[in-house]
Parts: sequence; structure tokens; C-alpha cells
Amino acid sequence: MNYSKDQNSPACYRKTYCTMDWWTKVLEGSSSRGHYPGRYGEDRYWDEPRRSVDDLSDFDNEEIECAIALSLSEEDQKGKKVIEEDNESELSEEYYKPHQPEEDVTAQLEEDEQLAKAIQESLSLESPPRAQYDGGNLVPPYPFSSGNRICAGCNTEIGHGQFLSCMGGVWHPDCFCCNACNLPIADYEFSMSGNRPYHKSCYRKQHHPRCDVCNKFIPTNSAGLIEYRAHPFWLQKYCPSHERDTTPRCCSCERMEPRDTRYISLDDGRKLCLECLDSAIMDTHECQPLYFEIREFYEGLNMKVEQEIPLLLVERPALNEAMEGEKNGHHHLPETRGLCLSEEQTVTTVLRRPRIGAGYRFIDIRTEPYRLSRRCEVTAILILYGLPRLLTGSILAHEMMHAWLRLKGYPNLRPEVEEGICQVLAHMWLDSEIYSSSGGEGASSSSSPSSKKGPRSDSEKKLGEFFKHQIESDTSPAYGEGFRIGNKAVLKYGLRTTLDHIQMTGTFPV
Repeated sequence: MNYSKDQNSPACYRKTYCTMDWWTKVLEGSSSRGHYPGRYGEDRYWDEPRRSVDDLSDFDNEEIECAIALSLSEEDQKGKKVIEEDNESELSEEYYKPHQPEEDVTAQLEEDEQLAKAIQESLSLESPPRAQYDGGNLVPPYPFSSGNRICAGCNTEIGHGQFLSCMGGVWHPDCFCCNACNLPIADYEFSMSGNRPYHKSCYRKQHHPRCDVCNKFIPTNSAGLIEYRAHPFWLQKYCPSHERDTTPRCCSCERMEPRDTRYISLDDGRKLCLECLDSAIMDTHECQPLYFEIREFYEGLNMKVEQEIPLLLVERPALNEAMEGEKNGHHHLPETRGLCLSEEQTVTTVLRRPRIGAGYRFIDIRTEPYRLSRRCEVTAILILYGLPRLLTGSILAHEMMHAWLRLKGYPNLRPEVEEGICQVLAHMWLDSEIYSSSGGEGASSSSSPSSKKGPRSDSEKKLGEFFKHQIESDTSPAYGEGFRIGNKAVLKYGLRTTLDHIQMTGTFPV
């Protein structure tokens, strides 16, 4: 972007050659100030920067010398006397105009003043600003003559004042405005996006990504590029440094804790966001209505579980301890959130819902030991406490399928087959909950308020979509690839045919 003056218009010099030669000589002979005799003999002064006629081109010098000669000739013809002093440091002229009216003198002085101001402005230009295009590519400024040029902003002619030359056109300074705030751009540099100009600060606010965790502008890396991380489902953007600075994540939805929000701390070290906390199931008693819904969901699929299998909500240490004592089963690392047990052992279960205390921590959690006895192939189903209802239900549907396979006498299956078909049932249950305002196929008709039946809120539906996404995008061979192969078989052949094929061959039908 270039601030410029009308320096190249020939009319500016040729219009008043007779006076221009005198001003040029004054500027050459004086150090920093020029003067001329006033109307009543007083001196008038104006500030001028140092400038010499030597700076002009040869063509300009020839024209000025010609103008001087013409001026002197005209003065002689009018009977004027020109007096030149030898002192090179100061040059003055006296005009004797016995026959010139006073009005003509006044007009001549006004014209001289206007010309002096124009020369002063043309010699005191500011440094040209620069344009910055989408990441710092500088566009060099170039001079324009403003004569007969049309402003690209208001489409009117630009006079002899200041103007801008940028973006392939010329502009009045007040017409070249920021696309964000609509104020004129007078900065030394400006940014562009999509052929639209912006203040650098406005461009940063509108286009530079902010971190959803610390709410600061995401910094550039060593290569000068903006680098950030983003959750594949929630699209939460954050600085890469937050993966290393112990910023906590919600143990349910995986979103990072923003600096202006506090997550709830569970006593086993997990963090829970407020959205997941809203529907979280906190103790064994609170989970029983959901357990009955899952059983009725299976019954609606003609897969009724006859045996009464204990369901217990436990803390993470108790779940890990039970997993170590279990001989059968495949466990989803790095964290297991549910187990279908077949061995006799004692498990510590969460008996009473904890409450939130100081520091956003759960306190007063009450637990008790529970002795499991082997009455059938399945001794209990354990679920990690403190998870949202839809996540708890999908884990329960998964573990219930493990129980159904064992109780129905299915042979020992490869991990990708058994875990894959269990994930298919968990996915089916989530579908029934999300897309049915009354709870979906096989859902309970119980009117118990703790069953939380009825229309789902938008936030709970979004959570359900995320839990489905977790199942669908799992990269593990058993849980992820097993689900995709099993779900394809169920969609093609149906659930019953797929289960019969698994029972006979131990594999999914192709």
C-alpha cells in the first residue's frame, strides 16, 4: 500500500512556469526555509525539507531553464526590474509594478501561496506502507499519478491530495477499509484473505484459530505454520502443548478440560465433565433400572437371559483386581470399563452415590464387599461407576452378550469374533436409544423415574453419537475390526443367522 502525491502530472509545473523558476531557485539557495516579500512588505516563512534542483531530471532542468528565460523576457516587456544579489545563501527579487492594479497583485500572491504549499506537500511524503497477503507475502508499493484516476472504493475521481495504490487500483484513504470492522486501513501493513483487506489485528481475530482449552491464539511452530490438534468427533481444537502439560480429559467423552471450566474429580483419579455428569450413574442401586432395560432389550431380540446375574458398579481399582482374578475373557486396553465374570471371588461394589465436596471432588463414597458364588457359567457383571447413562448401557449390553454366549454354550471363540459380536449388540442398543423418543426397540415400559426414559436431550443424543463413533472407529483388531466384520454380516444375513453360523463354525458368515 503506497501513500503518494501527484508528482508526475506535467500540468502542475507548466501552469505557472513564471513563478516556478523563482521558487526553485529559492529552494536551491536556502538551507531549510524560503521567503518572499509580502503584500505590505512583511516576510512570510514556511518550513521546507532540504532539496536541490540537482535532484530533478535533465528534462525537468531544461524545461525550468526555458521557463526562467521566458519569465525574464516577460518581466522586461512589462517594465519590471529584476535585481539579483550575489549572495548565494539567500536570493530575493523586487518587483516594480507601477501600472499593475492591486487586485492583480493579490491574485498573484494567492497563486504563489498555493503553489508553495503544493511544492511543500510534494516534498514531505510519508514512507509507503506495505501490504501483507495471507501469511506475510509483501507486495512492493508503486507510485501512481492521481490525475484522472478513479477511486476503486467510491468510483469518484481522485484529486491532488493523498491517495493509496494497492490491490491493483487507487483509493481515497477513507475508502480503503477493513472487511471486518469497516474502518479505514492506515497501518503500515495490512492482511488479505479472498481479495479482501483487513487490519492485521482484525484478520488475526477473525481467521487465526484459538485454542478451545486455553482460549489463546494457537502459536506457530518452528516452521512458521499454525499447528494444532483436534478431536476427530468433537472437533475441539487445542495447542499441541496441552497433550504434554497434564491437561485432564473427561474419562467418558475424551474432551479436554477448558481453563474456564472445572471438571469433577472422582476418587479413583478420573475426571468427569459436567455434561457427562448430568446423566452419570453413580452406584449399584441406581443402575438396576438400566439393567432391567437391557435385559428386556435382549428379550425383544429373542435372546432372553434366563439366569439372574448380579450387576455391580465398582471403582477402577476393584475392576482391575477382578480382571486379574479372571481366567477367561478378553480385555480392552488401555482401560477396561466392564467385565463378565465366571470365577468365584469377592468384589468391592459402590453402595451409595458420592456427593460433590470442596475442590470439585466426589466425597463420602460408600463401598462394601460382595462375595460372588458360582451358580452358572457367569458369576457377575461389573461396570465402572460414574459414567453417563448411554455409555453405561452400551458397556452393559456388551457384557450381557458375553454372558448370553456362555450361557447358551457357545464354544471358545477367537477374540475378534466374540468381542466383535458383543460390540455389534452394544451398537444396536445405542441405536435404539438415540433414534426412538420412547427408548427404542426392546426398551423397558417401566415408569420408574430412575430409568430416565423419554425423549433424549440434544446433548445426550450427541453423547450417544459419540459412543457409537467410538465403536465404529476403534482401531484394535478384536474390538474394532471384529465389530466391522460382524456388523457387515448382521446387516447382510440378520442377527439370528449370524449367531447360528458363529455357533457352528466359530466365524462370521462371509
